[in-house]
Amino acid sequence: MLSRSSASKAQAIAKLSGAMTRPALATTMLRAALHTLKARQASAAAVAEASTSATVSSSATSSNALVQKALAPLDTFLRRHVGPRDSDVEAMLSALGFKSLDEMISAAVPDSIRLPEPLTIKDGEYAERELLAKLKAIAAQNKVYRSFIGTGYTDTVVPPVVLRNVLENPGWYTQYTPYQPEISQGRLESLLNFQTVITDLTGLPAANASLLDEGTAAGEALVVCLNGSRKKTRNVFFADENCHPQTLAVLKTRAEGFGAEII
Repeated sequence: MLSRSSASKAQAIAKLSGAMTRPALATTMLRAALHTLKARQASAAAVAEASTSATVSSSATSSNALVQKALAPLDTFLRRHVGPRDSDVEAMLSALGFKSLDEMISAAVPDSIRLPEPLTIKDGEYAERELLAKLKAIAAQNKVYRSFIGTGYTDTVVPPVVLRNVLENPGWYTQYTPYQPEISQGRLESLLNFQTVITDLTGLPAANASLLDEGTAAGEALVVCLNGSRKKTRNVFFADENCHPQTLAVLKTRAEGFGAEII
């Protein structure tokens, strides 16, 4: 069955055949065939060139991806993180009755507090060394001024021996298992050491220590005193009126829950 263009060409040739001699008609048909053949060859060459270009481009893209992967930093979070295997994730999801992690999260986290779009990092994933350098550059933009706010918010002087052997001691903030928050254990150990020194110096049977702010520490002292009181008929806690206002405010708030009175 002939297409419209082929049928039109055939009709034109049929009209010409009546007015042309056989040699002239044969020459015309040969030229038409050669023209069609050249057009098909040009089209085939264009397709072949496009295919070759696509193959070269794909090969170059694959090579670039391999180079980037080979030269990628090794100290990234995902590479260093010890997580579950895919088979473990599938087994846990199957036990919970979900088909995917997204389905499980959708069932556990309300839509009102979820982001509708995926969370992306603008600059991509940083290696630890690169991230520390970027954070230092951002922190260098801060300007440190003298604070005159008062009411307990003053600068502190940490002796170098304490700074070096406590705060900068890697044995206290480096975890020895992937899931262990070692910084918490180091904090507890430093508090225990401080309490021990205070009890030795003062001769008291107990001492309180905390890395919290003064108001929260005072609130904890209030709870200790109320729990240690023998008389439960009236809970009264004495606080100096010269204490910082934020400390007194925290004491009043904590005392309200225990039915105590701050004097």
